[in-house]
Amino acid sequence: MEHQQQQQQQQQQESLSLGGMCIEESINSRYSIWVREALDELPHCFTITDPSISGHPIVFASKEFLKVFGYSREEVIGRNGRMFQGIRTNRRSVMEIRYAVREEKSVQVCLLNYRKNGTPFWILFHMFPVFSKEDGRVIHFVGIQVPIMQKPRRSGSEFSRIRVNLCSENRAVLGFCRREVWSDTVAELGRISPNLDSVLADDTELTDNTCKVSDLENQEASNAMRNILCMLTHYSQLTGRLVSDKRCCSSYMSRVGASLNISLARIKQSFVLTDPHKPDIPIVYASDAFLELTGYTRHEVLGRSCRFLSGQQTDVSTQLQITTNSIQTGKSRTMCILNYRKDGSSFWNFLYMSPVRNASGKIAYFVEVQKEVNHENRNLSPEIRQLSVVGAVKIAVRSSGMIATTSES
Repeated sequence: MEHQQQQQQQQQQESLSLGGMCIEESINSRYSIWVREALDELPHCFTITDPSISGHPIVFASKEFLKVFGYSREEVIGRNGRMFQGIRTNRRSVMEIRYAVREEKSVQVCLLNYRKNGTPFWILFHMFPVFSKEDGRVIHFVGIQVPIMQKPRRSGSEFSRIRVNLCSENRAVLGFCRREVWSDTVAELGRISPNLDSVLADDTELTDNTCKVSDLENQEASNAMRNILCMLTHYSQLTGRLVSDKRCCSSYMSRVGASLNISLARIKQSFVLTDPHKPDIPIVYASDAFLELTGYTRHEVLGRSCRFLSGQQTDVSTQLQITTNSIQTGKSRTMCILNYRKDGSSFWNFLYMSPVRNASGKIAYFVEVQKEVNHENRNLSPEIRQLSVVGAVKIAVRSSGMIATTSES
């Protein structure tokens, strides 16, 4: 029992370590080393997230963001933006954001968020994708948070009138108020009306519709977007890995969307997704575990054929079997092949390949699941262990296809 617990703890630590490396790499591999300092000098409240990492975590949070929300950088980096939502955050607005991520589009909504101390406040949330100019993939989402200025608090006499009206006409009182105004009043009224919580719950939709954004707040979001994009573009030019707010590469037709990226990132085993409809069958998705196994970074893998793992002693006939027996026939296959890591070291790779069909039943990708084994055990079948991975990938692809079909219709 102790041994199993130690193994689980070790696996968790390795997973956290790998996750931390991916988060660091998310910024470091795309921009120059000075980008974080430059972004921190901007006066805007914003975060940068990476949809290709499991959980779609925050990989950068501005100094102004930390000041507004009351968190330290260590408490935010690696977490999902859901941590700032609360019981009264409008679910419809959250769904709009999720839809924008899935469709890789910009979105602007009013959102009730919560500071670290639990204080709710309204923000104008403007999110936009950042694309790679190399292949047209979404590499980041930038989320700008502009606090919406609150109206002056009511005077004592007006507050007394609201207190009376609350008892007789709860909906009339809460219905015409802007959400952030009566949120300040809630703490005081909660000691007066025992059924206040149920009143607020009933009026959620009504009060959300009255949240308005001023021209000044809209302008602030637009200025922030331009400044952040300018900064990211400049520091990506220094590394030669340019970014843009528009998908510039029209030839990249086999991209994996952000929604599918997020679903695949939840699968912890080593695997890649390849596109059989493109020349040389390029890799369009690589899991974190695959990168850990091979020692490559994500940008060194995407767009390349799986043959890049081969070396001098790799059996050529086995490589041909991958093409003829699996990809051309559209059938699953298991094989053992000698592959090489980035540092030149070799390893025996139990490779399980299987076609992945979309919602319409056509082959969309091939999934290749890797399992490192030693020389003596290379004849053991990995299928039982790897079938669960293939099943999870197929569910993710089909679900993504059904969502896309629904949104298009």
